[in-house]
Amino acid sequence: MRRATMTTGALALTATLGLATAALAQPATPRGQGPGTGPVVAACQTEIEQKCAGKEHGNRDIRACLEANRASLSAACKAALDSTGGGRGLNRGN
Repeated sequence: MRRATMTTGALALTATLGLATAALAQPATPRGQGPGTGPVVAACQTEIEQKCAGKEHGNRDIRACLEANRASLSAACKAALDSTGGGRGLNRGN
């Protein structure tokens, strides 16, 4: 009888650990957010298509391209760059 109790406890522990592991394995990025889906892409879509074609999302290539072309960006695109990522809070005066 004691053996059955230990087996049940072991099964409960295994199930708990399995659920905890599955929860930790979920992506850290909320759904609908990630490379190519944020506010910079939304505000700068035209500039990305015109000035940064072929650049990859997710490794800062797009942001670096936009920053390199900053003088010719729309006000909305500049504002998105200034308020997100590495530009957050810089308020460069566009």
